[in-house]
Amino acid sequence: MSSNEKLKAIFSDIRFWIAFFFFLRMIGITNAPLEIGHNWRQALTSMIARNFYEGSADILYPRIDMAGDQSGIIASEFPLFNYMIYLVSVVFDYTHWYGRLINLMVSSIGIYFFYLLMAKIADRKIAFNAAIVLIVSIWFAFSRKTMPDTFSVSLVMIGLYYGYRYLREGNDFRVILYFLLVTFGVLCKIPALSLLAAIPVIFFIEEIPVRRKVRILIMSVISFMIVCLWYFYWVPYLIRTYHYPLYFPKGFVEGMHEIRPLMSLFFKQFYFMAFESFIAFAFFLVGIFSIIKNKNRNLIIGLFLITVTFLIFTIKTGAVFPTHNYYIIPFVPVMAFIAGWGIGKLPSKYQFIPLILIVVEGIGNQQHDFFIKDSERYKLSLENLTNEVVGKDELIVINGGSSPQEIYLAHRKGWTIENGSITESELNGYRNSGAAYLIIDKKSYAQPIPYFPLVHGDSGFDIYKLK
Repeated sequence: MSSNEKLKAIFSDIRFWIAFFFFLRMIGITNAPLEIGHNWRQALTSMIARNFYEGSADILYPRIDMAGDQSGIIASEFPLFNYMIYLVSVVFDYTHWYGRLINLMVSSIGIYFFYLLMAKIADRKIAFNAAIVLIVSIWFAFSRKTMPDTFSVSLVMIGLYYGYRYLREGNDFRVILYFLLVTFGVLCKIPALSLLAAIPVIFFIEEIPVRRKVRILIMSVISFMIVCLWYFYWVPYLIRTYHYPLYFPKGFVEGMHEIRPLMSLFFKQFYFMAFESFIAFAFFLVGIFSIIKNKNRNLIIGLFLITVTFLIFTIKTGAVFPTHNYYIIPFVPVMAFIAGWGIGKLPSKYQFIPLILIVVEGIGNQQHDFFIKDSERYKLSLENLTNEVVGKDELIVINGGSSPQEIYLAHRKGWTIENGSITESELNGYRNSGAAYLIIDKKSYAQPIPYFPLVHGDSGFDIYKLK
């Protein structure tokens, strides 16, 4: 084999590109959750993991730091991702970037299994195109964040691959892997359930033995029941008992009402945020037209069922979906497959051209997320400051607003408040509830606090003693 043939073989192997983009996304992998985009969600995820490590490791009772004098137990998605961070911390001691690395590893494996599954549903060329599009889509940034979104969808995609292999080839071990992976994937983020909506299509495929179809259906129903047990029994119980929900699902009518004035942002999630590339979206449109023209009934029905199910989830989130770009993530693999199909309509020798352009555009629109602004680095001093002044078990009040970022970085429990709550009466209320110190982020609130004695001051933070 000539050197040119060897290079061609390497560059046409999706494993090379998955590895290449894996190492590219290692840039800044040890960063604290200080990037502008969704630092609050990363801080919350890390906070729950750290509390497993430092407090109770009971996975049924995830805990946060900003519940004041309460238990901090929060009604959230199933905290498997957080628990994996905890398990790594047991071995290596806790640090904030484990979540980034775990997510990047699982999401990279997920893309490989996505490729394998798409190669069986379509062909290897379409699968290759789709995998490249997926790598540089919104997944490019979010697969290296301490967030469970791409992590959960990856587990589901790996599970679907084994489910497909079981349907076609048998082997009971594959159906067990399907059950475990899709169950844990959907438990981590329930919108990933939309990818399972295409399962009824298997009953239209005559060459699959009926026994295998029934077993997949039974496993899917049991998986769904477990997910319902968590989200519709356990989560409401945690809310009733501990009064701290992570999310607020809306009724269908209420969700539509919230989305209506945000329709431009709603559509932007699909035409830009999903791919971070207008070029990729253009080929997505080409792919839709081509798939319909191809008249593959089972494929069309499967894509339709997934799309409708996902749209139901978007409506149930209300205003959250159009205003939070990562809520599109469960649908991006579907869009990437369709875009890969559209690129596959070009002559083979030209397909690399749009892929290069999509890679450049996708990375160009997300590269800023790999770097921390110098204006945010002062927050890294918070834990050292609290260690000097605040006892480990003393409660604090900090003006971090609704974000848990600063109270997480302070590594203390207490309350995080808006600047408008920095009044004598409200601060006295927190003091009466057990708060020992007030920490003021001076970049956010520059006025001195005359009601309490200042015990520490620097360019970033002032600390006042409340007790």
